[in-house]
Amino acid sequence: MRNDGRDSRPDRLRSSVRVRPLVVLSVTAVSLLALAGCSSSGGDDASPSATAAADLCDVAVDAGDASNAIEVSGEVGQTPAVSFSAPLEVTDLESTVVVEGDGTSIAGGDFISYAVSAYDVETGQVVDAAGYEADQILPQQISPDSVLGQVLGCAPIGTRVAATFPSSSSSAAAVYVIDLLGITPTAAWGEDQEPVTGLPAVTLDDDGAPTITIPDAEAPTAVELETLKEGDGSEVLAGDTVLVQYTGVQWSDGTVFDSSWDRGVPASFATTSVVDGFRQALEGQTVGSQVLVVVPPEFGYGAVEGNELQNETLVFVVDILATQHPIAG
Repeated sequence: MRNDGRDSRPDRLRSSVRVRPLVVLSVTAVSLLALAGCSSSGGDDASPSATAAADLCDVAVDAGDASNAIEVSGEVGQTPAVSFSAPLEVTDLESTVVVEGDGTSIAGGDFISYAVSAYDVETGQVVDAAGYEADQILPQQISPDSVLGQVLGCAPIGTRVAATFPSSSSSAAAVYVIDLLGITPTAAWGEDQEPVTGLPAVTLDDDGAPTITIPDAEAPTAVELETLKEGDGSEVLAGDTVLVQYTGVQWSDGTVFDSSWDRGVPASFATTSVVDGFRQALEGQTVGSQVLVVVPPEFGYGAVEGNELQNETLVFVVDILATQHPIAG
């Protein structure tokens, strides 16, 4: 829910919301979006529906002389010790499995959590690292068209790879060590809570998508919050960037005006980039929770002349799947 009223869809604001990169690389300049969304062959990203059934095994790149030359030690999920003879000649995208995990194998369309370290091929020095502490990186949807998908393939959870990235028009060659840590559910997994009398009723389909039924009553004049499922994850802090599923309906007639479920993919945005009522449904909640919020116009689009939702009381059901804390400094 955009807070300036020009568009009521969170996905429309994502291009203007600054999302924290996976690794801020002063040398390689390869961001989270580059890893997760760019194809090594320059092709377009596959849509969520196309990637959901894709076989990542078929696109996994091979190991090569450069990736095999990278020595890595340490536990998966902890900052690795990495060494190689520098300068390392990198001409191809290569990936060597350092540790093979024993968890579930990933598939196209999965949202994966991971940790990564990046190294300068000229000096062998670490450039940056992230994901070894909680809430540093949002889970990313993996696809066969993404570099991340190509270096991990259909690896099982717990896998660590050492990968080489050749130079491109926008980045220098680099070495990455990537730990595959988990698959993030696309619906809230928290413990069910007792419903609150007088608020809209919520039923879920087999995938977790909500149907919201408005009661035969006057709309509240203050923001009303109800925790439908209480998660066991981290607390969402002010200014975090979140990964969520949500559906929004109008109190007046129950019409759905926006839904990530209808688009087939969770949305990500900063808590400070949405209307105040939606923000209240996020900040202070825990990952894994499902929250219902009733948003009177004053806390939605009431001050935005001409917005189609200006006079509407809005109802959202929000599944909080992950959070990423703001960059310090």
